[in-house]
Amino acid sequence: MAKARDSMISETGYGMMAQAATTGIYGFPEPRRVLVAEDQDDVIAALHLLLKNNGYDAEFVKSPPEALSKLRSHSFDAVLLDLNYSRDTTSGSEGLELISQVLAHDSTLAVVVMTAWGSIDLAVKAMHRGAGDFVQKPWDNRRLLKVLEQQMRRSRDLRQKRLSDQLEQQDAAQIQRALMPGEIATHDGLTIAAASQSARTVGGDYYDVIRLGEHCSALCIADVVGKGVGAALLMSNLQAAVRTLAPEIAEPRSFCERVNKTVLANNVPGKFITFFYCVVDMGEECIRYTNAGHTWPILGRADGSCQRLSSEDVVLGTVRDWGYHQQETHILKGDRLVLFTDGITECLNADGAEFGEERLAGLVTQNVHLSAVELRDTIFEAAREHCNNALSDDATLIVLAAD
Repeated sequence: MAKARDSMISETGYGMMAQAATTGIYGFPEPRRVLVAEDQDDVIAALHLLLKNNGYDAEFVKSPPEALSKLRSHSFDAVLLDLNYSRDTTSGSEGLELISQVLAHDSTLAVVVMTAWGSIDLAVKAMHRGAGDFVQKPWDNRRLLKVLEQQMRRSRDLRQKRLSDQLEQQDAAQIQRALMPGEIATHDGLTIAAASQSARTVGGDYYDVIRLGEHCSALCIADVVGKGVGAALLMSNLQAAVRTLAPEIAEPRSFCERVNKTVLANNVPGKFITFFYCVVDMGEECIRYTNAGHTWPILGRADGSCQRLSSEDVVLGTVRDWGYHQQETHILKGDRLVLFTDGITECLNADGAEFGEERLAGLVTQNVHLSAVELRDTIFEAAREHCNNALSDDATLIVLAAD
């Protein structure tokens, strides 16, 4: 190690470093913060002179633990890492592990590695760990500064993209929150409780409850394939169509045909919507519904039986002139209607087993005596317990209680 270090000093020379620093190869207009992890004092002195006089604000540490501690407490634009330290002066294993740890802390950080024991194999390993570039000791000043500039520019681009993505996600989340109903208005003999939990910042689930008259309410639940602003905008189009058409079109079949055409007119390739829509008429004690490819809702009867509201119709946004079908069933005092998305039934436990629709149907029939709020909370608690509170997909639940 000493021989390689002496070679670096003699070939590069402090004089040349000072000269390059004085001329300001890149003339940075403002300090750039660089963390340097290096355990050799003479190398530290050389790098300090080079970086300081080329517009960098450099901090130095001598071990991987010190580097990680400094990263947790300070902000840097780049990290210049030695691959070999006193505990391991040949294999570079300490440095390679440090690369992984640095990027786990901040995946956008510019990382440049150095080693006096460089080889193509070690360089490839460093790149596979996520290093942006590789400089071998003894280094060339101009190349080292050029590499730092290139990697910092790349890091800035990554950080700007991450910020842009975060802002986009926030916009999409705001759109989504505005789509969900606030206080659910119902009428005598009907209580509705709903909840939705997104697995990410922006989810693909949507539900709505619309009071249509003295004894009628419309319920819908949907799952938009796709995430982000695109999915959120598609959801907003769906909500606008639902809110506009529900008071005008009494039959769920005709309603879904109109909504399908609206979705197709505003859709983009690769995105579609599973959708269930029903009108609950407590005056006539019936539910009229159309299911456009959504998971089949569960109607738990007061007598302990269970009915699934099934359909063979296609999802919204795929077939323009699809003729949707409509079905009808009765609803009586004591019954519980449960609408849900597959984030509930497909959540996995530690063994990879799904919560499952049979388990959900069992919970509904066993707890049909509970209120809408109590049954909703019971189901959500059971699903979260099943997956150890680690839902992998958006989960939405609506419980209607006929009392």
